[in-house]
Amino acid sequence: MKIFVTGTAGFIGSHLARRLLDEGDEVAGLDNFNDYYSVRLKRDRHALLEKYPQYQGHELDLCDLPGMQRLVAEFRPECVVHLAAQPGVRYSLVNPQAYQRSNLEGFLNVLECCRHAQPRPRLIYASSSSVYGDSREMPFAEEQRADAPLSLYAATKRANELMAHSYSHLFGLQAIGLRFFTVYGPWARPDMAVWQFAEAMLRGEAIRVFNHGDMRRDFTYIDDIVAGVTGCVRAATLPPCDVFNIGNHRSERLLDLIRLLARALGTGEPKMELLPMQDGDVPATYASVDRLRAAVGYEPTTPIEVGIPKFATWFKEYRRCAS
Repeated sequence: MKIFVTGTAGFIGSHLARRLLDEGDEVAGLDNFNDYYSVRLKRDRHALLEKYPQYQGHELDLCDLPGMQRLVAEFRPECVVHLAAQPGVRYSLVNPQAYQRSNLEGFLNVLECCRHAQPRPRLIYASSSSVYGDSREMPFAEEQRADAPLSLYAATKRANELMAHSYSHLFGLQAIGLRFFTVYGPWARPDMAVWQFAEAMLRGEAIRVFNHGDMRRDFTYIDDIVAGVTGCVRAATLPPCDVFNIGNHRSERLLDLIRLLARALGTGEPKMELLPMQDGDVPATYASVDRLRAAVGYEPTTPIEVGIPKFATWFKEYRRCAS
C-alpha cells in the first residue's frame, strides 16, 4: 500500500512507519521537527526510517496547507495516518496557542487534503483517552459521554473527533479515530512519565508522583499500539466514521509500575515526592477494547512486566550513546 503518515519523527509515528516499511509498504512521512522536546531524539528516530528505499520523508508543518496538498497530490496515498500533534496535558496550561495551531488548524488541513485527494484515502487519526475526562465509569467504553474534557489538550482531541464526523457526513470521507491509552516503550517522549521516572532514578533523584501515588493507568506497549493501527490500515471494511479505544485493557497502579521500573533499571527502592493532583489530570484510565477487537482483531499481548524491562534496556543504552 501507499501510506502517508504524519509525525514520523515522533514516538508512535516512527514505530508505525517502520512496521509498515518492514511489511513492504511505500511510506511518505511528514514532520516539522519542532523543539517541544529534543530535536536530536526526533532526528535519531527519523534516521532509522531513512534507511528504507521505499520511504520518503518531508520536513513540513501541518499548517502549511499548500505544501500538504502538494505532497498528498503527488504521493496519492491509499491511507493517511495522522499522528502529528501537540501532545501533553501540562504544557497546554502554559502554551495553549500551540494546541490551537497544531491540533485544530493542522487537523483541519489534514481533513481538507483528504477531502480533495484523488483517489480519496482512508483517514486514521490519533485521539486520546483524555476525552473521557474524570469519568468514574470503568472501563471506558466508546459509548460513554465525552463532553467534559479537563484540559485544552483533551478538548482539541475531542474537537478532532467532531470535525472528522462532519467531514465524513458532508463529503463521504472515511475517518477512523483511535483513542490512545498511555503509550510507552523504546523511543518514547522525554515529557512522558515513564521517561521522567527513569531519568530521575538513574540520577538518584526523587520522582514526582501526583495524587499522592493514588493513580491508575492503562499502560499500553508501543508494539501493541502499532499492531492496532496497522490493523485499521489494512482492514477490508470499517465504518464510514467511528472512534475506537486502543489500550492494554488493564488498569495498573502507578506505584506498581514505578517499582517495576526501578527493578529493571537496577536503581533500588525509588525515592518519591508525593504531590497533589495536577491540573487537567485524571486519577484513572482503563480501556474497553471490545469494539476494536471485533473490528480488526486487536489483541494487546504485552503486560507491563514485559514492556517496562524492554523500555529500561533501551533507555539505558540510548542515554549512554547520547551522553
